[in-house]
Amino acid sequence: MLKEFTLKTDQEGLYNITARVGETVRESGVKDGIAVVWCPHTTGGITVNENADDSVRGDLLLGLDRAFPDRPEFRHAEGNSAAHLKSSCVGVNQTIIIEKGKLLLGTWQGIYFCEFDGPRQRKFFVKVMGGLKHES
Repeated sequence: MLKEFTLKTDQEGLYNITARVGETVRESGVKDGIAVVWCPHTTGGITVNENADDSVRGDLLLGLDRAFPDRPEFRHAEGNSAAHLKSSCVGVNQTIIIEKGKLLLGTWQGIYFCEFDGPRQRKFFVKVMGGLKHES
């Protein structure tokens, strides 16, 4: 099963998409398998990180800003080279195990769409693969 989602971002940030991915798994009926979350943008990404404390998202963005500051030497005409660097560092996909029909995430984990160049109208895809029966 492949499902496409749209996401309107209002600024650079990490947007929690865990519920959308989980709902796609439930709709698929897959009990054991994997869910691949894919971002088709060069200034966006997908990450799995803490979802209990909102300050972690801000800290991640702060760290990425310090690691990849905008530099006057960048030559990309759109002026968003730092966003491209962040996307390449974070990556554009995550694979999550499905066990007993649910995402196998840790207690504090959530799935996030990373917007490094907002505001934008974005897409992401969820591909669910696996078996419909749970094997012991």
